[in-house]
Amino acid sequence: MSMFWFNPRGPKLPPEQQQRVAELARPLPPQAVPLRQQRLVVLDLETTGLHLKRDLVIAIGAVVIEDGAIDYSQQFECTLCRQVKVTESVLIHGIAPSELANGLPPSEALLSFMEFAAGSVILAFHAPFDQRMLGRALKNELGYSLEHTFLDVADLAPMLFPEAMIHRGGLDHWLDYFNIHIPQRHNASADAMATAEIALILMNRAQRMGLTSLDELAQRLRCWQRARKAAFNSI
Repeated sequence: MSMFWFNPRGPKLPPEQQQRVAELARPLPPQAVPLRQQRLVVLDLETTGLHLKRDLVIAIGAVVIEDGAIDYSQQFECTLCRQVKVTESVLIHGIAPSELANGLPPSEALLSFMEFAAGSVILAFHAPFDQRMLGRALKNELGYSLEHTFLDVADLAPMLFPEAMIHRGGLDHWLDYFNIHIPQRHNASADAMATAEIALILMNRAQRMGLTSLDELAQRLRCWQRARKAAFNSI
């Protein structure tokens, strides 16, 4: 436990929330332990749009992968109380203005999620976006600096399944490729579950390829991302 990530000059929080922020688990880097023994948090955010500095997080969905399976007893879902205009993105999410008005205060929603995530590595589809949006929200609402490791399922999938020939595909492309049927989409909890289903397939392929620990997988992913960036820049 540490006060390291909490900025006392940040937003004014009641003492109870300050204590909870101070007691948040220290984020852990990918460990040299078998993939099946890693607790992974699969995250999906719904936002008012795609602008990293202007748009807001309006819903959080997450599920845990542990012991090589989705742990259905460990799920997180909440809507944040926001006063926003009814935009196209909000209509896609299906979150009515009344739901946003009755959501949790943003500080409480974000703090509850961080307690749920604990120190785990976080997986997300197009993880850099979720990481930036979550990090900005945590800084603004809690004065907390996000330092958790994020792994991008959108990059893990083509790295581990190059034969799919899906280079810049979205979540739906990979759900179709793996023949995964999710009855509901475009809300945070359903998309987190869809991402977790894909992640399980990816973890199984990684182990068959000899990537038996999360640190090995993370290192391979970094190398793959650098190689792809270099190839793109050389065009």
